[in-house]
Amino acid sequence: MSYAIIRNEKLTRAKCIGIYNHNERKTKNHSNKNIDNTKTYQNYYLKKNKLSYIKEFDKIKEECNLKGQIKVTSNIMCEMIFTSDQNFFDEIGFEETKRYFRESYNFICNYKNLGSKNIVSAVVHLDEDTPHMHLLYIPVIHTKDNKGNDIDKVSCREFWKGKDSYRKLQDSYHKYITSKGFNLERGQAVEITDREHLSIKEYKQITNFENTKKSLKELKVELPDTPDLKDIKKVMLNRDYKIEQEIIKPRDNLIGILACKNKVLTQELSKQVNLVSKAEDYQRENTILKKENSELSSNYEKLKSKYNIETSNMKKRINTLKENINCITKKFEQLKNTFKAFFSWVASKLSNETENTLIKQFKEEKNVEVDIINEIRPTYQTVEKEDFEMEL
Repeated sequence: MSYAIIRNEKLTRAKCIGIYNHNERKTKNHSNKNIDNTKTYQNYYLKKNKLSYIKEFDKIKEECNLKGQIKVTSNIMCEMIFTSDQNFFDEIGFEETKRYFRESYNFICNYKNLGSKNIVSAVVHLDEDTPHMHLLYIPVIHTKDNKGNDIDKVSCREFWKGKDSYRKLQDSYHKYITSKGFNLERGQAVEITDREHLSIKEYKQITNFENTKKSLKELKVELPDTPDLKDIKKVMLNRDYKIEQEIIKPRDNLIGILACKNKVLTQELSKQVNLVSKAEDYQRENTILKKENSELSSNYEKLKSKYNIETSNMKKRINTLKENINCITKKFEQLKNTFKAFFSWVASKLSNETENTLIKQFKEEKNVEVDIINEIRPTYQTVEKEDFEMEL
C-alpha cells in the first residue's frame, strides 16, 4: 500500500531565495534533471504568490502586524511537501489527484489555527517524476504579550515546540487525509524503522551506488534457451511424459520465477539511482545557498561596522557641543557678576542713591528695560534645551 508523505523544512531568508527559484521555475537550466520543461505548463497553484517569497513575508508581516524578533539567521518560513508514490496517483486519476492536494492545503490552513492568510504560496508540480505540492507558510503562533494583549507572533521554534511535534503532524495528517477517502498508510516512526539520516557520500558507500548505476545500464532480463519438447520426444519416445513432468516443467517454472525476481530487482535499482540523483541535486542547491548566506553575513558585518563608526563620530560631536555650551555658560556667569559690580560702582560714584533706585529712575525717564539678566535667560535656557535634545 502507498504512504501519505508530508515533509517540513525550516527556511531562513537566504534559503528562501533558492527555494523560490526552484518552485517558480525561474532558471532555464535546472540542477534537478528530473524536471521536464515540456510539462511545466501543467503546474498549477492553490495559492499564487504575487511577489518573491521574502517580499511576500515582509508584506504579510506588516499587514497582519506580526510580532517577533527577526534576525538575519532566523527561520522566517517553512516549506511543506505533500506527495505519495506514482502508483497511488496512477490509480486515483487526475481529478482525485487535484482533490488530494486541495485537501492537503485545507489541512495546513486549519493546523494549529494557522489560517490561509499566513500561507505564502502553494504550487503543485506535475513536470517531475511524481506529482507533489510545495506549500510555503509563515509559522505564526497566537499568544499574548507582557500586558496580556492577544498578538500573532512569528516563531518557528515555538510553532514546532517539542520533540514529538513532527510525530503529531504525521498522525494528524494521516487521520485527516484518510477521513477524506484516500486509502494511504502512515509512514513508520524512526523508532520502528531504526533509520538514520545519511549524507549522500555515506549513502553511496552503503549502496555501492556507482557499481549499481553501471550494472543497471547493462542489465538485461533474458530467459535461457529451453529445448523443444518435440526434439526430446524424437530421441526418447518412451520417456517423454516423465521428462516433461520432472525436467521441463520444473525448469520452466524456475525460469519464470527468476524472470519475475529480475524484473523486481530492476525496478528497485532504478528507484535507488533516482533517489541518489535527487539527493545530489539537493546537495548542489544547498552549496549555492550556503554561498549566498555567507555573502549576506559579510554584507551585514560591513554595515554594522559602518554604523558603529558613524555612531562614534556623532558621540564625539555631541561631546564637543557640550563643552562649548559649558564654556558659554561660564562666560555668561562672569558677565552677569561683572554687570552687577559695574552698576554698584556707578551708583556709588554718581550719588548716594543705591543702584536699584538709579535703575528705577532710568526706566521711568527713558522707558528702557535694563534687566539684562532676565532678557538673556530665555536664550540661555533655549541653548540648554537644544543641548539636552542633541544628547538624546
